[in-house]
Amino acid sequence: FAIFLFCALNAFAILPEGFVYLEDVDSTIQTSLRYNSRYNFVGRKINGYTSNRAIMTKEAAFALKKINEELKQDGFELVIYDAYRPQKAVDDFARWSKTPEDISKKLYYPSIEKEDIFKRGFVAYKSSHSRGSTVDITIIEEGRKVCNIKEEKRGKYIYLNDCTIDMGMHWDFFGKESHFQTNLVSAEYNAKRRYLNSKMLKYGFKVAQGEWWHFTLQEEPFPNKYFDF
Repeated sequence: FAIFLFCALNAFAILPEGFVYLEDVDSTIQTSLRYNSRYNFVGRKINGYTSNRAIMTKEAAFALKKINEELKQDGFELVIYDAYRPQKAVDDFARWSKTPEDISKKLYYPSIEKEDIFKRGFVAYKSSHSRGSTVDITIIEEGRKVCNIKEEKRGKYIYLNDCTIDMGMHWDFFGKESHFQTNLVSAEYNAKRRYLNSKMLKYGFKVAQGEWWHFTLQEEPFPNKYFDF
């Protein structure tokens, strides 16, 4: 009974004012919340993630709905890797950084040391995700589902193929190969990144130059508040 009650309460959880579940705005946008799995730079589920339901501000959600509708005209759809991130998750990253645990190095940060992840700004002690209007995002062919990750050797790196559009480097890879535009990937991949950026920019998002997948709503409703619900 206790398990049933917990699940029921979680399913009908009331969000803070101004926040929505993305599925309630556009159920066709796929979610693959990697911090709710082992496929992230830590290598395990992160504190604060309890389901695969993306949460964000209503402004961000309705903007993504418009983007998704436009993408479908070209035969694509959006996929969400991360949206709202509670501060407790960021704190979990910080604790992890001080431990010897290093099981995901070869997949996410093969060229840098673990202690440099925060120092070099790949992860911050205060994340824009905690403000609710930042998303990690990519695209997939319309009608295709995100699949189980396949590890594929690509030169000196391992590429994580999840059936989304190949952008030249997978989500959350800490390196210059993940920059929005870089000569470390081919012109084809840079063009794909520009395509995604053009759609996001049109509806009010700006890209993080160091991460092709990371976008923040320019007119975000909570620019100075970091949530932890």
